[in-house]
Amino acid sequence: MKLAKDLMNTPITIEKDEKIIDVIKKLLDYKISRIIVSHKGKPLGIISEKDLALFLLEDKTKRTMDEIPVAEIMKGLVMASPNSTIKQCATTMLDEKISSLAISIGDKVQGIITKTDLTKFYAENYVGKRTVGEFMTSVYSWAYADDPLYKVLSKMILKKISRIILRDENEEPIGVLSFKDLFKTTLESGNKKIIKEQKPNLSVTVFRKGFASESGFGKITKAQDVMTGKIISVNYDDDLAKVCKIMLDKKIHGVGVLSARNALVGIISKTDVVQAIATMD
Repeated sequence: MKLAKDLMNTPITIEKDEKIIDVIKKLLDYKISRIIVSHKGKPLGIISEKDLALFLLEDKTKRTMDEIPVAEIMKGLVMASPNSTIKQCATTMLDEKISSLAISIGDKVQGIITKTDLTKFYAENYVGKRTVGEFMTSVYSWAYADDPLYKVLSKMILKKISRIILRDENEEPIGVLSFKDLFKTTLESGNKKIIKEQKPNLSVTVFRKGFASESGFGKITKAQDVMTGKIISVNYDDDLAKVCKIMLDKKIHGVGVLSARNALVGIISKTDVVQAIATMD
């Protein structure tokens, strides 16, 4: 099996003195899910989509996205040796509940391996080995599309998930809400003040107070206003390697799984693919 040094990539970095708005822009521009925080070339920590979403949900200050420093929300790096096997990397990610590993010699980061890298590795090396049904998550989280945004995001944070299925009033799945959807909206509206009309010719200005909080923008925005309106789906019996390629081509982290009767019966994500690698001989 290949080693970590064979899969690692040069990480995208940001200086610790930059602001949250700069992190969000880089995540979207580079289509990545995490970014290394550094200072004068030395890595200090990492920020993931989930870290950002949790902060946006919990922050109750009046600061806007271009006022909050990166260093305030970064987390520590989990390191692995360049000579770690891919299976060892997968196991560490699962054990630590993380989406990436910094590949280092001493305190010097050589590169980074992400769940996307492991998904690509599986797609290229395990064609025909396992099916979607063997590793999909059958109990998936969902919410109603007309629920307030803060309520749906609170559920995502509680469940530690990056995306959630949204249903209409007839219990039919109609879309997906992901952290990337939230970040796109943050760029458009997260720095704005909210104007609430109370009486004719009288309005009250409310500051952000946590983009996704009950006291701010997240209360007056519905999940369906932010969601992606199409659920990409695969079949229960599909080859897992084929599905990995779909996720890579579409630049998404998970897809719905359909039964023979075309009913949504689960979700298959890059985390599930990491689980598959960790169990391979």
